Amino acid sequence: MKKRKQTKSQAKKEDKPVTLGDRLNNDLMSQLKAKQKELKEQEEKKQQEQKEIAAKKRREEQKRREKNMSFEELLAQSDMDWEKFK
Repeated sequence: MKKRKQTKSQAKKEDKPVTLGDRLNNDLMSQLKAKQKELKEQEEKKQQEQKEIAAKKRREEQKRREKNMSFEELLAQSDMDWEKFK
């Protein structure tokens, strides 16, 4: 009977699928995780830089448009009620 229990427990262990993490040693696994984290940080930094560049371009475009506006266009965009100051 004891032999049957041991074989069942061994069979349960064998039923569990073998993962890549099980096959690699811990040092290699930690190196891979560190590299993954580093790559993720680099990608986030790159995305942040792209957002900053896009924001800078929008500001420059807005300044260029304002620079080329006539007085009438600037007056039309103003939030002030000019009739109060007559």
